[in-house]
Amino acid sequence: MKKKSFFLQSLLLSLFAVNICSAQTDSLQQVRQYKNVIRYNLSGALIFGIDRYVIFGYERVIKKNQTISVNIGGVKLPKLVSINTDSFSLQKDRKSGGTNASVDYRFYLGKENKYSAPHGAYIGPYYSYNKFTRDNQWKRTTSTGSSFLNTSANLNIHSVGFQFGYQFILWKRFSLDMVLVGPGFGFYSYKAKFDGNVSAEDREQLADGLKQLLTQKFPGMNFVFADKEISSDGVVKTNTLCYRYMIHIGFVF
Repeated sequence: MKKKSFFLQSLLLSLFAVNICSAQTDSLQQVRQYKNVIRYNLSGALIFGIDRYVIFGYERVIKKNQTISVNIGGVKLPKLVSINTDSFSLQKDRKSGGTNASVDYRFYLGKENKYSAPHGAYIGPYYSYNKFTRDNQWKRTTSTGSSFLNTSANLNIHSVGFQFGYQFILWKRFSLDMVLVGPGFGFYSYKAKFDGNVSAEDREQLADGLKQLLTQKFPGMNFVFADKEISSDGVVKTNTLCYRYMIHIGFVF
């Protein structure tokens, strides 16, 4: 992760320097104003993995200094980690998937920006929806032997908030969009189903294992579910503050 962070910081500094040089050149000539941007979510891919977070977006200028942006794609929870309780140990991911969709309305700050939208600083509201699904196999070990049990879990996240960001337009067609500050409020719902007849004691241990699986590798979930317990029915719901930070790369046309 440190290497990824260093690489990302170096990339941003380089692009920022190039943007300054590009701006000096553009000031000497009239630049065509493009109204569309297609983009790829780079920050999500770096956090979750390129093969586990594939989100594309589209932004359109609809009024002077105002745009609407939509993003959608497929997501998966982080890769399998070692989880153990007194009787259960995680064996494998049988299936993992999910969906991400979001929309935001942007007001580009005309007095602060030298260029027209979609270039420059912006503010505006956003809404985001994430759904993650995962089927896992667990091994139950007792003094009399061992057996296997499957669980199916769904995590739904709705979040709304307000963001501040900046979008660079480099070489007239390349965009670097950064949501720098995005506080909001999140609504979280997690539910797991157990395959077969499971005793109350086993359900309690499986709930503990599922919580470990959810919070250890999913950024921010250790904070969201820190003081929450998954019920014996495999359900937990909570609402709390959330934060949005994203980096997109894209093409302007």
